[in-house]
Amino acid sequence: MIRLDDVQLFVQTVDAGSFSAAARLNGVTPAMASNAVQRLERELNVRLFVRSTRSMRLSDDGERYLPHARAMLASVAEGTRSLAEGRGEITGLLRLAVPSDLGRNVLLPWLDAFQAEHPGITLQLRVSDRTADLHRHPIDAAVRYGVLEDSSLVAQPLLPDNRRVACASPDYVARHGAPAHPDDLREHNCLCFVLGELVHDRWTFALPQGSCTIKVTGNRVSDDGEVTHRWGLAGHGVIYKSRADIAHDLATGRLVDLFPGLGELAPLSLVSAHRTQLTPAVQRLKEFLRERLARDVA
Repeated sequence: MIRLDDVQLFVQTVDAGSFSAAARLNGVTPAMASNAVQRLERELNVRLFVRSTRSMRLSDDGERYLPHARAMLASVAEGTRSLAEGRGEITGLLRLAVPSDLGRNVLLPWLDAFQAEHPGITLQLRVSDRTADLHRHPIDAAVRYGVLEDSSLVAQPLLPDNRRVACASPDYVARHGAPAHPDDLREHNCLCFVLGELVHDRWTFALPQGSCTIKVTGNRVSDDGEVTHRWGLAGHGVIYKSRADIAHDLATGRLVDLFPGLGELAPLSLVSAHRTQLTPAVQRLKEFLRERLARDVA
């Protein structure tokens, strides 16, 4: 008889890329994860993986079985959720991806509060500024900035009027002066964010006469949004951040908004790969985050 735990370890091994990584997710040894997959292979009478001393990949049979294994796990999870909803509960695994700065400094305590309200939810959190492929990675929803380039994704607005803010610490402004116009940023040390190989060094502002894009330069660049945030707080230069990331710093005076209301729009959304992932947990999280963002940021 096929054991559901073995099917789950098979799928997790595919997603994680190795038995050892799948084992860590389940708190078991790599040998136990490998044994589970071998047991499943015996029940199915096929080889699910092609193994060598240096690599492991899905076999043709493994490729054929994988979507059925995912469907099996999804069906069991959906049945469990349905029963819980009948009792007025929200339960199950919620796999969420969030940006680095927003995730660590804003969302993390909110997610603690969300789980306290819904203790039946198991949260699997991915914190990274790299854009996850929601069609390939096992993620239920992702918090993302900007207008979506992939029209097949399902986006639920969290903070549609969010804007970027050119800001600096009071100490930096005292030493270097405040720019009177976005053009003046060319004379300032601007700390940039890089995603992949693209440096975001062209900052756009919504001026009364139309949008204006400024090419900025600086002596520090990072691929982590939280790092640029910390550099700005430390007085190393001007940063261009989402208001959602820095609302508390603006409110407490740790950062100064250099051009109030002129930053480009950076709408914040909760994004899923398809509508089947808009589970009660995802929908409840959307409402929870919208309320917090409207209260603390907007």
